[in-house]
Amino acid sequence: MFIMYGRKIEISVGIFMMVGIACLVYLSVNLGNVDLFGSDSFYIDARFGSIEGLEVAASVEIAGVPVGKVKRITLEENQALVQMEIKKGTKISDDTIASIRTKGVIGDKFVKLSPGGSDEFLKDKDFLMDTESAISLEELVSKYIFKK
Repeated sequence: MFIMYGRKIEISVGIFMMVGIACLVYLSVNLGNVDLFGSDSFYIDARFGSIEGLEVAASVEIAGVPVGKVKRITLEENQALVQMEIKKGTKISDDTIASIRTKGVIGDKFVKLSPGGSDEFLKDKDFLMDTESAISLEELVSKYIFKK
């Protein structure tokens, strides 16, 4: 009888551990934004004079709605080259303006896309020509203080 009871405990603990590991894998994939089965997206690039505070995996939004994320940031010709991963089906006109914005007063930086009126849409690996660099809060404060 003791042997039968011991086997039930071992089986219960084993099942509990398997469920726990499955939950950890699920959370890791969802919280890490890992795409296991190929991406349903396309990439566009934009050059900025300054992206102060923008980080990889930052949100890309149109009208406040997330449509992608920053995939890679590199330095090219003394400018920041930002590669954005955009969800397939999102139509971005070729005269869209990309700007670096802050959520709230001291929040995270994100890329805001402001669509234009063009009928031509960007495709995979295209460039956004119109960009607005990040506004540095420190520079604004120092200009205000030292102008007096």
